[in-house]
Amino acid sequence: MTLTLAQANDILARALAQARAQGHRPMAVVVVDEGGHLKALQREDGASMFRTDIALGKAWAAAAMGASSRALHQRAQDNPTFFAALAATGQGRFIPQTGAVVIKDADGTILGAVGASGGTGDEDEAICIHGVTGAGLAHG
Repeated sequence: MTLTLAQANDILARALAQARAQGHRPMAVVVVDEGGHLKALQREDGASMFRTDIALGKAWAAAAMGASSRALHQRAQDNPTFFAALAATGQGRFIPQTGAVVIKDADGTILGAVGASGGTGDEDEAICIHGVTGAGLAHG
């Protein structure tokens, strides 16, 4: 199974609706496929210019490592040199900061990742989880 554009757009819509329901600041949400390629992106009116790049970097890191950006952030605390090397190798796309989750199918196969930026890391992560689970997919 591969992540479809319809699924990616569903995740985005659900994540942004949750952000609005929670009263968060303007957000950007990005979905990438299992190879880290951009599948869908939305930046709300009023979201700063960095939001899409940050959301993309979080999602890209999660897809590349097959782990939530929360887990990556925790690992980076223990081995900052290695994670600095990953960021350099990823040409700046690798951001191990809370706010992205891996998207999986029912069998646990990684389909991609979704990242958000605009709130706190916990808020960003929560809307990503809401988007993924609302779209009937699993997250990690």
